[in-house]
Amino acid sequence: MRHSLAVFLLLTLTACGILSPLPTGDTADTSKSLSAEELYRQAKTELDDGSYNTAIKLYETLQSRYPYGKYAQQSMLEMAYAYYRQSEPDPAIATADRFIKQFPNNAHVDYAYYVKGLATFNGELSLLSSVAGQDPSERDPQAALESFNAFKALVVRFPNSKYTPDAKLRLQYLVNALSRHEIHVAQYYLRRGAYIAAVNRAQDIIKQYPNSPSTREALQIMIDAYDALGMVQLRDDTKRVQASNTTGSSKMGIPEKSWWQFWK
Repeated sequence: MRHSLAVFLLLTLTACGILSPLPTGDTADTSKSLSAEELYRQAKTELDDGSYNTAIKLYETLQSRYPYGKYAQQSMLEMAYAYYRQSEPDPAIATADRFIKQFPNNAHVDYAYYVKGLATFNGELSLLSSVAGQDPSERDPQAALESFNAFKALVVRFPNSKYTPDAKLRLQYLVNALSRHEIHVAQYYLRRGAYIAAVNRAQDIIKQYPNSPSTREALQIMIDAYDALGMVQLRDDTKRVQASNTTGSSKMGIPEKSWWQFWK
């Protein structure tokens, strides 16, 4: 499972294929007399060729000159994608949000949510990884949460979208990444003798991410912290809970469906 997920995450998704490639046209510098369709053709060709910056400029020209009609709407979607491929998450999200707000009934609004989730999924999850000598609690998981919320909106609002299966896989990965971040924080507190803080963080993991792979580690952190504090009864109680966790979550009182498993 880990191997397949790793392979999946290394794939570069080219999810823009809503329209077919069109012939090459003139550059943005000679576009003053071009129609909306001609401008769109130029921009789409640049996008398909990987010239994202040029495509963005052409899309901006199209939207400024022809703010109404199908080409303006489609260009906004593709511009969000171009920003994403250029590793510019902020303008990608802003453009996707603008599309969602202006065209909530567009047939491709599901794609706007998808690009919004992708924008922070790839670029910012590294902030959750362990860095030697750094307090993990100082790393902000906000980007991962924003990505989660965008994919969640896609799955809930458009369960039959062609992007929903991929969004579900990414949601699962995000839950695991966020819970791992909390584990790193709890372990950091444990190593530094802040045992109460470690227990509190571990308890939060169990409450917020039940049924995630991090639950057992959270219980072990609690066991180690209680042992260091000399709280024998709490330590032994937690050991029993951990032992029951190996045979099924129901014995722990964990619901079969967690808050983040809303699609099941």
